[in-house]
Amino acid sequence: MKKIIIVLYGIIAYVVFLISFVYAIGFVGDFLVPKAINSGVETSFTNALIINLCLLSLFAIQHSVMARPAFKKWISPVIGPAVERSTYVLLTSLALLLIYWKWQPMPTVIWNIENTSLSYLIMVIFFIGWLIVLLSTFMISHFQLFGLTQIFNNFKNKQNEDPNFQTNYLYKIVRHPIMLGFIIAFWATPFMTLGHLLFAVVTTIYMLIAVKYLEEKDLRKAIGEKYETYQKEVPMIVPFTKFK
Repeated sequence: MKKIIIVLYGIIAYVVFLISFVYAIGFVGDFLVPKAINSGVETSFTNALIINLCLLSLFAIQHSVMARPAFKKWISPVIGPAVERSTYVLLTSLALLLIYWKWQPMPTVIWNIENTSLSYLIMVIFFIGWLIVLLSTFMISHFQLFGLTQIFNNFKNKQNEDPNFQTNYLYKIVRHPIMLGFIIAFWATPFMTLGHLLFAVVTTIYMLIAVKYLEEKDLRKAIGEKYETYQKEVPMIVPFTKFK
């Protein structure tokens, strides 16, 4: 019964992730969803700025703290190794849903591209960004990344193995194609408001700092010389540059 509950928990966490991911496309793109980045009741600039920064900070803290090996080592015996990743995925997804729900619009227009062809081109780039994010998860181990492998291994009494270091496809071009995809998706818009700009700037800065000073440090420690060589040969996020 416990194993079945763990499987159900992991599946629920994955479904919540899928909802938060799909909703993110509409939220950032400002279409098809009831609450998007530019919708809602406008409030004062100061109030909107404080609330939005708090929402983004909450996500950054949750996402960064729970991803660290020290935290994983501490929490795994408490909740069980099988659900550690699913719990991380669930809480990250809930933090995203909170952003969508409570985000305050800041409607001042930064740019508005009225040329139809150019607008369509930018929207194509926008969707390419999201496609890069999704495909990049499958280029490593999508189901392990989102906790499903762990819960089903637990159900079958199989030992979870550490993921292999892989540099497939886009990972031969940049070390973090998922982050590249997010950056493209967050910035590619024909209609940029102050709120959208705040979202894009803060998330981009967070991703660059988190990747360079937290995630890569953990990867060097876990993988060793092989990852250090990879760092020297492949750019971090910007393809075909020397930005290592």
